[in-house]
Amino acid sequence: MKRTIVSGAAVLTAAIGLAAAALVPAGAAPGGHEARDRHRDVTFDVVSDVQGDTADLGRALDQMKGLPGKSSALVVNGDITNRGYPHEYQEVRKTLNAHPHPKKTYFTIGNHEFYVPKYCNASKLCQDTWPNGTKESELFQNFYDFTGLDKVYYERVVDGVPMLMLGTEKYMKYHDATKWDEVWMSEEQLAWLDARLRYWERKGKPVMVFSHHVLPDTVSGTRNKMYGGDYLQADRLLGVLGKYKDAVLFTSHTHWSLGLSDWAVRKVVPGTGNLEGFTVVNTGAVQTSFTDDGKGGETSMSGKENTGLRVQVGKKEVVLKARDYLRNQWIKELRIPLHRGR
Repeated sequence: MKRTIVSGAAVLTAAIGLAAAALVPAGAAPGGHEARDRHRDVTFDVVSDVQGDTADLGRALDQMKGLPGKSSALVVNGDITNRGYPHEYQEVRKTLNAHPHPKKTYFTIGNHEFYVPKYCNASKLCQDTWPNGTKESELFQNFYDFTGLDKVYYERVVDGVPMLMLGTEKYMKYHDATKWDEVWMSEEQLAWLDARLRYWERKGKPVMVFSHHVLPDTVSGTRNKMYGGDYLQADRLLGVLGKYKDAVLFTSHTHWSLGLSDWAVRKVVPGTGNLEGFTVVNTGAVQTSFTDDGKGGETSMSGKENTGLRVQVGKKEVVLKARDYLRNQWIKELRIPLHRGR
């Protein structure tokens, strides 16, 4: 059965119970160079899971422009396309060009960016003959050509707020016939993440971390068996993130509704020495939504559903606002006090 939409205060209480710890303080430029801190509240928007629904993406962009305050950046947190074809990336680019959006727009890689090999051609599904002549390197290159990147993980600093983007470095089906969408991270990426989080902690900065895929036993849907094994190195990644009280991890992939009580939680990782944990947030999805079916599974909602986040990072707190772009209204808000002033 569906869970009831609750207020921000109730969400806070639900998150406390889930994480078994109080939800108290929550918690660059290319190459890791530090940008000038302007000492003001910084606003940015997050969407994910476009998956070919460029009409809803355009609708979300138009609404963002009309919201109070100026957004300094937009993060599209994976599943930019439906299958990863170059022409699908081009459609997203056309949509961005046709609608207002921040100049600073960043992307993470999702599982749908790797689905070209399931097709004989753009109109014919041929999973039995996977990979249908498509090389793994071509899929990454399509992402790089669209984003201008040369790695799936990177750092940017937006008006003094550090953002770390994570991503899989292998599409596992090419390396293990028993796998499909599981995320593989190199030792280099994990060490880089730890080093950058440690660096910004010393600077007294909260860090916004973005991952298309979800970590187990965190936000809505992640206790469902469908989403328990997204990361092959989940324990390692949790061990890194779990050390940093002012890290905020944004995850997508499930399409689960932002109306659920566990849309944002505090995750405590045993053995990290951080008994207050770090914050994990569900970003919603542009292309449809899902919710709990009450039987350990999920059920789809209307394909018209279209949700995302607006985030405001201040000196003392991070404010998360869940947005319903179908109905042009806010869903809920959560304020996360910071341990360290920005």
